[in-house]
Amino acid sequence: MLSFFVRLFLAVPVASLAWLISFFAFEQSFWNSTAISLGGGLAAYGLSAIYGKHRFLKKHRLSRKEYNYIAKNLQEAKRKIFRLNKALLSIRHIPSFTQRIQLIRVTRKIQSMIKKEPKRFYLAESFYFSHLDSALELSEKYVLLASQPRRNPEMEQALLETRRTLDELNQLIEKDLYQMLSKDMDHLQFELDVAKRIMDESGKVK
Repeated sequence: MLSFFVRLFLAVPVASLAWLISFFAFEQSFWNSTAISLGGGLAAYGLSAIYGKHRFLKKHRLSRKEYNYIAKNLQEAKRKIFRLNKALLSIRHIPSFTQRIQLIRVTRKIQSMIKKEPKRFYLAESFYFSHLDSALELSEKYVLLASQPRRNPEMEQALLETRRTLDELNQLIEKDLYQMLSKDMDHLQFELDVAKRIMDESGKVK
């Protein structure tokens, strides 16, 4: 959203300047000047978008092919996460409410992190290609079974097992998030060790 306003902020002055130059300097008609202005604004917006994407790819050390691959998987995951959230919120089992909310939060957190730093996608492949699909399938089947007007003992047992499996998947998806953060935690631990060493050496000097 921010990048959109930045491009718009650039395109509007360019469009205005193009209109003024074409109308006053080149004595074009009002409508010709307006057409030139729109073309100039669109060109400025498009070029800034291309430049912005180039900088983004360079910053995250991604090729265009890699980025397109990740973006495609993120788009598919977005639809799955929406369905998963809808299913989880439809479940009326009160004791598992906290667990389901946590699952929603973690899946959204993973998705938002990948959007900001696409390179992390490779650390979360188990989430995108396995755990998310399993959680979605189980949740939707649970909602289907739970919505039946009459449930026999076999269905109740199936619902119980599904809740247990969802709890296990919740833990696996949390591990997916920790896996994404593993390098950050290693870096933090390194910085802490360095800081402690400096403090110890400073204490010895005194």
